[in-house]
Amino acid sequence: MSILIVLAALCFLMFVAYRGYSVILFAPVAALGAVLLTDPSLVAPMFTGLFMDKLVGFLKLYFPVFLLGAIFGKVIELSGFSKSIVAATIKAVGARRAILSIVLVCALLTYGGVSLFVVVFAVYPFAAELFRQSDIPKRLIPGTIALGAFTFTMDALPGTPQIQNIIPTTFFGTDTWAAPLLGTLGGAFVLAVGLLYLEWRRRSAAKAGEGYGDPATLLNEPAPFAGGKLANPLVAILPLLLVGVSNKLFTLWIPAFYGGSHSFVPAVIGKAAPVVQETSKIAAIWAVEGALLVGILCVLAFAWKPVVSSFAEGSKSAVGGALLAGMNTASEYGFGAVIAALPGFLVVANALSAIPNPLVNEAITVTALAGITGSASGGMSIALAAMAETFIANANAAGIPMEVLHRVAAMASGGMDTLPHNGAVITLLAVTGLSHRQSYKDIFAVTAIKTLAVFAVIAAYYLTGWV
Repeated sequence: MSILIVLAALCFLMFVAYRGYSVILFAPVAALGAVLLTDPSLVAPMFTGLFMDKLVGFLKLYFPVFLLGAIFGKVIELSGFSKSIVAATIKAVGARRAILSIVLVCALLTYGGVSLFVVVFAVYPFAAELFRQSDIPKRLIPGTIALGAFTFTMDALPGTPQIQNIIPTTFFGTDTWAAPLLGTLGGAFVLAVGLLYLEWRRRSAAKAGEGYGDPATLLNEPAPFAGGKLANPLVAILPLLLVGVSNKLFTLWIPAFYGGSHSFVPAVIGKAAPVVQETSKIAAIWAVEGALLVGILCVLAFAWKPVVSSFAEGSKSAVGGALLAGMNTASEYGFGAVIAALPGFLVVANALSAIPNPLVNEAITVTALAGITGSASGGMSIALAAMAETFIANANAAGIPMEVLHRVAAMASGGMDTLPHNGAVITLLAVTGLSHRQSYKDIFAVTAIKTLAVFAVIAAYYLTGWV
């Protein structure tokens, strides 16, 4: 019964998300409904002490990233930089390669350390302009961005600075460059098969006579650039490059400047306890926020007039989008925390441990828990915290290096996590103004490809012994 309760809550939330209902409303309903069926006396304590605590904690850490990411995407749009880059891209690679262009831009930003959520805000104006000019259906944009940002550069390619590639290091004693051959092989598999799938979808739409869509019925369409001559493409792409470079530099400088922690005493009446901030826990977020500020200032420096003339109205929609995306994801985070605290979740986790092969066991466990919680990092953290010692013991008995465990865990976390209730999926659809009905099919296809890639990497290891 405890297992059925967990699965029922998960299925209910996926259903309402797919039907277009707000997860801000229904994530607590689904989570607390499961608690009610498990132990009614825990409904209020779970809501305040766990669901709301995790929701507020997520917003405390990440809302500035959502907000600055939305503002960055908006000024890129208002400045005409997105149209400039799109025009240069079409000239260089041709309109038929629009999907490849967007995938590569997303991949460069993600591999450069830019948050996945920021990539969605920053790249959408480019994607909308490029797909419009190439007359590719807008409904394919989410799948294209998902392939570029949520897959091979998130956790497969060695050295990626995304959190999904960092979490395993603390459990297996590895570094982010673990299993470079297997990671590169897995990344190439996802990229190649994903592009083939999206190109097939584009050709099918073209054959059916489907174009970008009617601007009068589409939502969240970037405003057309009303300025005069377009900026030089090298100037237009400079803010994106600066975000990536600045993020890396701030990541190195912030811990060196502040040390392990930093404290201050608030200037208030009476005695006040010092406020202590552990730098190690916040440095990566500060780095992203600083990098986005640098990108915004760069756009303003090169395109002050066109941005300022429309900024008042444009910033309102950006702030609204950031609030919606942030609250959607925070609600999902709270839902995952509550579900992970229920007895049924523990039963599922323990049942998964019975799978005999060490690597298959790890892959299925991590991707299943990521799917249940709706979070790649959350599901992997729960799985490794509970079962890392078992994974390590089984791997040592089978002679499997820790680097392989690292890469399999990282790649598996980004598999079935992108179910309909996933926060990144909901954010992506909210930003692009599309619904699950319109675009989730392509996101799920990319997810399925990513899941297959994990088992392709496992097979490659057993066949070749590559690490």
